[in-house]
Amino acid sequence: MTSTPTNLLEDLEPVVAENLDRHLSLAQEWHPLDYIPWSKGRDFAFLGGEDWAPEQSELSETAKAAMFTNLLTEDNLPSYHREIATRFGRDGAWGTWVGRWTAEENRHGIALRDYLVVTRGVDPVELERARMDYMTSGYDSGDKTALEAVTYVSFQELATRVSHRNTGKVTGDPIADRLLARISKDENLHMVFYRNIVSAALDIAPDATMRAIADEVIGFEMPGATMAGFRRNSMIIAKAGIYDLRLHHDDVIMPVLRHWDVLDRTDFGPEGEQARDELAAFLEALDAQATKFVDRREENRARVAARDDGVRQDIVAS
Repeated sequence: MTSTPTNLLEDLEPVVAENLDRHLSLAQEWHPLDYIPWSKGRDFAFLGGEDWAPEQSELSETAKAAMFTNLLTEDNLPSYHREIATRFGRDGAWGTWVGRWTAEENRHGIALRDYLVVTRGVDPVELERARMDYMTSGYDSGDKTALEAVTYVSFQELATRVSHRNTGKVTGDPIADRLLARISKDENLHMVFYRNIVSAALDIAPDATMRAIADEVIGFEMPGATMAGFRRNSMIIAKAGIYDLRLHHDDVIMPVLRHWDVLDRTDFGPEGEQARDELAAFLEALDAQATKFVDRREENRARVAARDDGVRQDIVAS
């Protein structure tokens, strides 16, 4: 194990303060209410209206799965707040950031739920039951150190941005697309904040930070991985190209690693070099796995297209 300096959080405090100021200067005020088509809303049966029925949704099954998963992931915000507050503390610049991040993230769940309930995009009863189940179980990242936690969220925030942005595109609804694009802007700013903190940590404790980077990339999983139905929905999402191994490698992992210049740095000791070698081997395997997945997906799509074309020709012939 590569030891993390005990005073690392304190050493990083000026960098946190600087990046907090940067974040506040760039963050734009926005209001979930502006992104919801309220005119589509109506009462449910409890108030004399009509309860949800599948035909009321204008979303495809793929869009439903993605929106459902994205919202439930956002719902576990209390757990995420506990995770970072415990590791980063609630005092000074770190504490101010924890509060600001939590407040901004809270808007995402509010906006997504309002949209789905008002438009009747998904079954609201199923959604509420899933929320209760997932929030009751909560999210626990285990025994991550503060350094591992800030490294993990550097990738996770970008992964969430990619997922939200691509989900918006598949909804077929300009309003949903605009809402998810707005949420994605927040996620990108959050990623930049955490990414910059890790950059500073690399200069202060290169070996320990390189070890954290390797471990978090190799063991990465989205925070929603423990929710019921996640595996099924994640496969739907991957098959649709919303978030898959290729995007994870090309649009999430590699851009952050390039920013940190971890593959070309020359200031690592033996422990850092070993961690970098492990990371390089993993990335090579991940790249190959991503290529295999994409090739298989294209083959399946071609088979489906050929089958559908054959059916159409049979219909025309008859």
